[in-house]
Amino acid sequence: MSITGEQQELATTVRAVLAKHGDSAAMRRGLESERGYDEQLWALLCEQVGVAALAIPEEFGGVGVGLVESLLVIEELGRTLSAPPMLGSAVLGVQALLLAGNAEANERLLPEVAEGTRTLAVCWAGAQGWDAFGVRAENGNLSGTAHYVLDGTYADTLLVLTADGLFEVDGGAAGVTRTAVPTMDPTRRLTTITFESVPATTLGSVDISRLREIAWAAVTAEQVGAADRCLEMTVEYSKSRVQFGRPIGSFQALKHRMADMYVQVESARSLTYLAISGLAEGTAEAIDIAAARLHATAALNAVVSETVQMHGGIAITWEHDAHLFFKRAHGDAQLFGAPARPLARPA
Repeated sequence: MSITGEQQELATTVRAVLAKHGDSAAMRRGLESERGYDEQLWALLCEQVGVAALAIPEEFGGVGVGLVESLLVIEELGRTLSAPPMLGSAVLGVQALLLAGNAEANERLLPEVAEGTRTLAVCWAGAQGWDAFGVRAENGNLSGTAHYVLDGTYADTLLVLTADGLFEVDGGAAGVTRTAVPTMDPTRRLTTITFESVPATTLGSVDISRLREIAWAAVTAEQVGAADRCLEMTVEYSKSRVQFGRPIGSFQALKHRMADMYVQVESARSLTYLAISGLAEGTAEAIDIAAARLHATAALNAVVSETVQMHGGIAITWEHDAHLFFKRAHGDAQLFGAPARPLARPA
């Protein structure tokens, strides 16, 4: 995928906003807030940049530029560990609604999502992950438990995926119980949502394979952003940390390790952009998306491990961000599942 001038300008603008308003200190303040993210930063991104509206068609109050731009924003957010309702609501939730193709629901819900005033939460996974639905539909009522729900604790609208299609439930409906669950990664909150014979509105059928591929592409974009930032942190630290009278970055062994990190980041970015462009153009092959998912996961795990190693003891202190990237890497490796085994294209 070749990034156009407009797309590069969008990414640059988002990075500038995050550098000014979403630095490490702001991210940590968000961790301690009620919702787990900086609400003022999210409002700023929606109002001044329009990030939540990017993939929403103009007829539903959005900008309508497409999926690529949304995932470029996800990549930038991955660099900062910020977790506003972009991935769960503005990407996964919006795409689930668009795939269902219910014009009435889209006209009613998406304009507020585009403004950043409504949050969607996709209730999908069973206890063992995203290969099975956690909730079942019976005569228009929903029962069961959805696990690992992004933005689930405070979402205004719940979009419930079942074997019978997509259903809409108001966030305050009777019979809905939300429970925030402890996670290894403190930068991303997950929720378990239980439905006890809850009346729901049918929205239509959803191509689950397509939605899963979009989810994988979004996570790989986030992984690329996180890996790129880890590389930057490591290079910066190696220039300032002095050992044996010289910066540690001047030692050849560490230069080689950072060069390997660079290769990991750029190869993951290439595969991810290939998958994203294919999804946006409708030409993506499942093997390309699977390869991007697998490689981005391996790349971030490798890069963040080197980041921790090369920062030494400071990397595992609460004050430094390296350990948070390490935890995000492990969380992202599980998010939305992964191909069961590596896929190889015949030579």
